[in-house]
Amino acid sequence: MSRKILVTSALPYANGSIHLGHLVEYIQTDIWVRYHKMQGHTCHYVCADDTHGTPIMLKAEKDGITPEQLIARVHKEHTDDFREFLVEFDNYYSTNSEENRELSSKIYKALKADGKIAVRTIEQYYDPVKNMFLPDRFIKGECPKCHAKDQYGDSCEVCGSTYSPTELINPYSAVSGATPVRKETEHYFFKLSECADFLKQWTRSGSLQTEAANKMNEWLGEASDNKLSDWDISRDAPYFGFEIPDAPGKYFYVWLDAPIGYMASFKNLCARTGLDFDEYWNKGSKTELYHFIGKDILYFHALFWPATLEYSGYRTPTQVFAHGFLTVNGEKMSKSRGTFITARSYLEHVKNPEYLRYYYAAKLNGTMEDIDLNLEDFVARVNSDLVGKYINIASRTAGFITKLFDGKVRAAGSNSVIDAMRNGAKVVADAYENRDFGRALREIMSLADQANGFVASAAPWEMAKDPTKSDHLYIVCSEALEMFRLLTLYLKPVLPKLADSIERFLNIAPLKWADVGQGLANDHTILTYQHLITRIDLKQIEAMTEANKETMQATVPTAAAPVAAAQTNYIGIEDFAKVDLRIARIVDAAHVEGAEKLLQLTLDIGEEKPRNVFAGIKSAYDPASLKGRLTVMVANLAPRKMKFGLSEGMVLAASDERGGPFILSPDSGAEPGMKVK
Repeated sequence: MSRKILVTSALPYANGSIHLGHLVEYIQTDIWVRYHKMQGHTCHYVCADDTHGTPIMLKAEKDGITPEQLIARVHKEHTDDFREFLVEFDNYYSTNSEENRELSSKIYKALKADGKIAVRTIEQYYDPVKNMFLPDRFIKGECPKCHAKDQYGDSCEVCGSTYSPTELINPYSAVSGATPVRKETEHYFFKLSECADFLKQWTRSGSLQTEAANKMNEWLGEASDNKLSDWDISRDAPYFGFEIPDAPGKYFYVWLDAPIGYMASFKNLCARTGLDFDEYWNKGSKTELYHFIGKDILYFHALFWPATLEYSGYRTPTQVFAHGFLTVNGEKMSKSRGTFITARSYLEHVKNPEYLRYYYAAKLNGTMEDIDLNLEDFVARVNSDLVGKYINIASRTAGFITKLFDGKVRAAGSNSVIDAMRNGAKVVADAYENRDFGRALREIMSLADQANGFVASAAPWEMAKDPTKSDHLYIVCSEALEMFRLLTLYLKPVLPKLADSIERFLNIAPLKWADVGQGLANDHTILTYQHLITRIDLKQIEAMTEANKETMQATVPTAAAPVAAAQTNYIGIEDFAKVDLRIARIVDAAHVEGAEKLLQLTLDIGEEKPRNVFAGIKSAYDPASLKGRLTVMVANLAPRKMKFGLSEGMVLAASDERGGPFILSPDSGAEPGMKVK
């Protein structure tokens, strides 16, 4: 039965380039959408640039242009990158649109009419030089707990402590450097705390993956508990965004109007194509709505967003699909290592975007697990699977059809390999439907192995030497091309451009899923086989990583800068030796009652008694997923008394403005208590 489906990906922020980490999501979504379109379903894929907020305003100011000019420039860059990577949106729009302004205002007024909006006076830090209130991430200072310098206004990246900006020692504005002052202001709040009962039901209704639902239950608490705080949805001028109706100088916080951008992009598509907006968004809609997002924004999409929709009169998502982060060579993307790679840089060096699409698909399994782009494995897998297995079938057989049989194939009959390939359609389809692309590709490559075995066993290059075997040669090559057609059909959601080239070579209409049983007809004419893809050379990858390495020039002493001055950030080996780093096994992990960002870890470092450590990693990890993992801890950090108990060390984690925290994991073979040196 044909389905009506609306699909979105998270909105990329309009102040930077698309990089390989971003592409995990858009490639995943595009594959899923293409599969459903091949199934004959009505499927619309919309997205938009997320264009509002203080960072956009400040970056535009720094670049000497207006915010509108900045977002227009970035929109073109994003659009070009997505097109090059074959991510085929039905509409790619902007949150800075009239449709979004109207919908945001309408939704806000509906929430207000339902009693879900409150106005409260709060105290915030204010930059007296820039004349603006400062978001937490634009305030820096000395951590009140461990006294580390240059920490953000909400948490310390050194000791993991959380606090309010007003607790910082010697705070300063990250915008102007000025000392901020406290100032009262009125803010508008969405009463999320009143939505707990609905959200407990919604998050447990099957709309989230199991691990995502468990994480939301931690935030929501048990049936008799309510851990939700009301949500501040306003910001003060100056701010680039939409002004709140009847509230001069007050603007919608970007996370209020950003997800509404999904609706606005679809509304724009409806206006252009005649689709019915209400059919997809009104309560009681029979259509399906799916959001693909990164796990770092799960909170917004699994709590704020469904509550916003529910209490403003709209339908809620059918499902929200969260995915993990991308690591490169087992580590977080790094500019110093050259692995923080933009989409544009990949295209300049590797050139073929379908190689990355294939590799990502091979790693994705529909869960929130992180995936790793191992660059050597990437080269090996693409060369082995796509060139050595898949394309190899056509390259070894198609020439005989052209040279010896006038380019006409014989209708393929039934044989064990073709039967297995046709029977595999259900397994592949099920894997695509459930976003388990890795399972789909394993099945497809298993079928490719069978096809290659069939060709190798028949050895058409040998049969071609014996005129008496001409008929058998004709059958073998025709059947091999039918196998190639079936593999192309199954791979088409992942490799759409290559599939298009093969459809032209086979002289057939664009493949649909229903074509599984519709083989090439008797005397069907194919075109002359042309080279389809080339192997990747590891040198291309090396050149790409080298081109993306940050210059180290700033650390090299110059004649005007004495060696001592250039090396003020260096430490000696004796300083490093003072830090006792140990391999630790996480014996247990649990939530900390009353702590928004802390988890309580029980760590085995080879001592008689395990250590108790509080770590500010709650936003990134489900406690159950940590148990049994190895990590690294500072074993000789002085114990620190916290209101939740005594913390006897510190686990190591990485984070910056791009995300985190990510705890460090040692290689296999490491054991609890081993010293890191």
